[in-house]
Amino acid sequence: MITITNYVKAESLEQAYELNQKRANRILGGMMWMRLGKGRVQTAVDLSGLGLDTIEENETEFKIGCMCSLRSLELHTGLNTYFNNAIRESVRHIVGTQFRNQATVGGSIYGRFGFSDILTCFLALDSYVELYKGGVVPVSEFVNIERDNDILVGVIIKKDGCRVKYLTERAAATDFPIIACAVSNVGKSWKVSVGARPMKAALVSEVTEIHNSEEAAGFAKKMAEQYTFGTNMRGSKEYRKHLAETLIRRSVISLMEEC
Repeated sequence: MITITNYVKAESLEQAYELNQKRANRILGGMMWMRLGKGRVQTAVDLSGLGLDTIEENETEFKIGCMCSLRSLELHTGLNTYFNNAIRESVRHIVGTQFRNQATVGGSIYGRFGFSDILTCFLALDSYVELYKGGVVPVSEFVNIERDNDILVGVIIKKDGCRVKYLTERAAATDFPIIACAVSNVGKSWKVSVGARPMKAALVSEVTEIHNSEEAAGFAKKMAEQYTFGTNMRGSKEYRKHLAETLIRRSVISLMEEC
């Protein structure tokens, strides 16, 4: 349990940023993981009054506010139509509907958790985070940046015409993933994101043509070889590598069939 001394509902991002510069202060997301921790928070900063809980769509991109819930992603018609329900698939197994109604996109992405389904999915897309002071940064770069006291304002996903598939393996429907995999394709360009290794998601990409299941299997094996896997209570590194190769192959074949 955490103990919060003061609570402030921010009136502006500048006020929230200034408060967040003190190490003892924290930005509140959905409070789904933070509340399970220990320690004392001097001032908890709430962003819920800043209108950052929307999903905006235009001709070139989707812009998702940091306070948007995972449930909103799951139900958004535009996102799921454009990305072949991959985003819905990446969140629908996360605990339960009540949890997804509270967990936020900003907290899920900023935390860069090893088990994060949504981070794994976004990595395979042409996606960016918008930081209050740091500006717009590709998610593929943000995932490797050390945490600081900036504020993640939102996530931008470009409409690049990609086709994407998201698959996971879980011991139970609402458990953390043993392995998570997202594969996207635009023309000859392939992106493969693998998370829950159990380390945080990482991205590899290649420009190649894949014409049949044998080539898909070879591609999957090559991609899986580029990742480091670890062992924990959910599975061994050997098992995770085998699962990753299998899910990559299945995703590639599924995208080929859709094409």
